[in-house]
Amino acid sequence: METPIRKFAQSLTFKGIMIALLTLLLLIPGAMIQNLIRERQERSRETVWKINDKWSGPQTLCAPLLCVPYTTIKLDKDKKPYYEEHTLYITPKELKINVSLTPEERYYGIYKAILYKSDIHFEGNFSELADLQIDNSELHFDKAQIAIGITDLRGVSQTPNFKIGDTMLETTVGETGLSILGKSLIVNLKNVGFTDSLPFNCELKLNGSSSINFIPIGQQTAVTVSGQWQSPSFIGGFSPESTVDKEQFSASWNILSFNREIPATWSDDNITYLGNTSFGVNLIETVDHYQQNMRTAKYALMFIALTFLVFFFVEIFTKKPIHIFQYVLVGIALILFYSLLLSLSEQIGFGWAYLVASIATISMVTIYFYSLIKQKLPTFILAAILLILYAFLYILLQIEDYALLVGSIFLFVILGVIMFVSNKIKFWKQVSEE
Repeated sequence: METPIRKFAQSLTFKGIMIALLTLLLLIPGAMIQNLIRERQERSRETVWKINDKWSGPQTLCAPLLCVPYTTIKLDKDKKPYYEEHTLYITPKELKINVSLTPEERYYGIYKAILYKSDIHFEGNFSELADLQIDNSELHFDKAQIAIGITDLRGVSQTPNFKIGDTMLETTVGETGLSILGKSLIVNLKNVGFTDSLPFNCELKLNGSSSINFIPIGQQTAVTVSGQWQSPSFIGGFSPESTVDKEQFSASWNILSFNREIPATWSDDNITYLGNTSFGVNLIETVDHYQQNMRTAKYALMFIALTFLVFFFVEIFTKKPIHIFQYVLVGIALILFYSLLLSLSEQIGFGWAYLVASIATISMVTIYFYSLIKQKLPTFILAAILLILYAFLYILLQIEDYALLVGSIFLFVILGVIMFVSNKIKFWKQVSEE
């Protein structure tokens, strides 16, 4: 005679509890898969950083600034005069920048970095120079310089052509005394005759990676960037007028003096940070397969629970018992889908990887299920449900903006189907038999 404990251990209630516990336990390897995705993503970032470091990093252009040394006469407590040396920084009255970007993809093993070459032309003028005056000070225009701030000078691929009017001037590298610029391209104006206006223009070839940004240093700054890239992201504190047509894009910014918090002139290192005013273009990948892998892995619980539920319902309707160990094997197969997807997506892209991994997983689970129950109709139903689940998940990944809405509706429909199917099961009869 069977004891109550032995009878309960063989009941559907106990089987249901065990399946629920198994589903929760499989969240542990699911979390391990998510950690693996994060590790691979971090390794990808480190590799991309190494590629960028050998080329040149993201660039920010802050140019040009007119730097004029001046000497101030002051009196000490004994009324004796002494001298202080300072630098006056003057921003252009008008500044126009035109940039043509040529992006390219650079690979290191399976990892990809986005680099670019750029042709930059900027022009404008410094005006009202004759009216510049500082109390008790003498301006030294013969020692004046123009500074061109660039984040990573390794990206400058040839000597810039810098002109004041029609005069070509030599460009060197040096310090401006302004911490926000650091090392900069310097143009000495020793032999330039100063008038009320100082027109300039410059042609610059600049290499960089990922993004190119600009500081609206001009009192009126107009920037136009165009290039061949299908998914540009416009970043920073200002929005451009932009067009994106197939693989071509163009963006234009027009920034006035009262749009940003940069004074027309200032002395010494009184401005310590201009990053809040920067704007530009970020060359992003259309699809980040690590991000899609992570989003996919977050649906592991739903896939495991629904697959186990189908197994459980088939077990009840066909009265063919499936051992809990066989549930474990199916659960492992469902978890390995995410590992297979991650490894394949690094080699052949996310779309093809998802197709291969889902077909392999569905085939394995379906064939194993048929070997257990030897019935075609339940096997066909299981295969159809898995196909719908994996197809739905892929569609959900493509419609990120509506993912929550579509996912909620889908789960609501699934719950309705489960309620309908469970209504066909004589639970009270099962309980009385147990």
